[in-house]
Amino acid sequence: MRNIWIMGLAVAVVLGGSSSLVEAGLLSASRPVIALLGADLFLGMAEGQLSGAGTLAIHSQIDRNVTCSGEFTSSAALGGAGQLRCSDGTTATFQFQRLSVFRGYGSGKYSRGSMSFTYGLTAEESEPYLKLPLGKTLGRNGQELQLVNL
Repeated sequence: MRNIWIMGLAVAVVLGGSSSLVEAGLLSASRPVIALLGADLFLGMAEGQLSGAGTLAIHSQIDRNVTCSGEFTSSAALGGAGQLRCSDGTTATFQFQRLSVFRGYGSGKYSRGSMSFTYGLTAEESEPYLKLPLGKTLGRNGQELQLVNL
């Protein structure tokens, strides 16, 4: 009987504290991001929360010292929008559409040109959604994704 009471108390604590689990980031999902900012390929991760809010962190494949981070909000009905700030002083604003809860694509305005990106997709799945520079495609140098000449 004592074990049943303890288990009941544990369930009550977990259920009663479920909103704090969301706030603590325990109910979130991370997905890989492939982005083109201008003519530069960026790779990284997006993390979305159950609430629809999320964060984004990417880095340049040309200059690993250039990193960008940002925030976004999304909903199933409206898609999402966000902003990005980069370590070299550039910025971007973007919108995106969900293909599923964990996959999607988007575009935006980058202070040095346009921006296109995917999340949760492989490189092959991403190509139709990315605005690749003329004469370039996505390729691999070993395991690393990069822009290569056609």
